[in-house]
Amino acid sequence: MISATAIVVSGAVLGAGTFAYRAAGPLLRARVAMAPGMVALMSTAAIVLLAGVIVTSTFADGQEYADPARPLGVLVGGVLAWRRAPFVVVVVSAAATAALARLVV
Repeated sequence: MISATAIVVSGAVLGAGTFAYRAAGPLLRARVAMAPGMVALMSTAAIVLLAGVIVTSTFADGQEYADPARPLGVLVGGVLAWRRAPFVVVVVSAAATAALARLVV
């Protein structure tokens, strides 16, 4: 089992790394010039990475497949987000859909 100290230290290191990574953009923007193709590639890579996380989180629960309610909730949330519903509506609707599906199944 992982100790509480290891979790706190890991969180602090991850937080410091994230802060440094995010601060590097504005600080180095004037010094580093990127080709337009590289900017487009990085934008596409971010979208692909996010899609991969969404798919993995939707269909997997640790080492097992997720229950059918989770993909249904993600589908409802995705459709509402695509239709530009407010964030709170998207989250509450997705959670309610998954909860109702779990009650039915």
